[in-house]
Amino acid sequence: MGRSRPADPRDARRSRPTTRPLGTIATVPLRPAVVELVVADMGRALGFYRLVGLEFPDSADGEAHVEAAFGGVRIAFDLASTIQSYDPSWVPPGPGGHRVALAFECDAPPEVDEVYGRLTGAGYHGHLEPWDAFWGMRYAVVHDPDGTPVDLFAHLPT
Repeated sequence: MGRSRPADPRDARRSRPTTRPLGTIATVPLRPAVVELVVADMGRALGFYRLVGLEFPDSADGEAHVEAAFGGVRIAFDLASTIQSYDPSWVPPGPGGHRVALAFECDAPPEVDEVYGRLTGAGYHGHLEPWDAFWGMRYAVVHDPDGTPVDLFAHLPT
């Protein structure tokens, strides 16, 4: 039996498919970096997310753009006027719909109820009261001041 020769990298280039698989947009993997929410009132939005546990300085309430750490990425809040300053054609989504939802994981099922109660007790709209979901989580949904659904969940004990 003869020895096989080392692989020639040019052979790999010649054998690559000419089309990219569906779902790929670049040869370098992209990394999630920022989730952006467009808000009507920065102070009200940040007040809500402070109750969820994000931290912002009080001075941020009057800003047009604010960012915070968000589980390995950043979350950005922009006033509609900020978006329209570079994209004059932007309009908010119509009534009854949303384009993004956020989910926050709680440490234990009782925390879902506690956070839900804290948010609804502060006057925010409770969309779905806490329940034990069939997929094995304690779950609830609250709307932030701009109607963005904010899911709260914790894994149920098995």
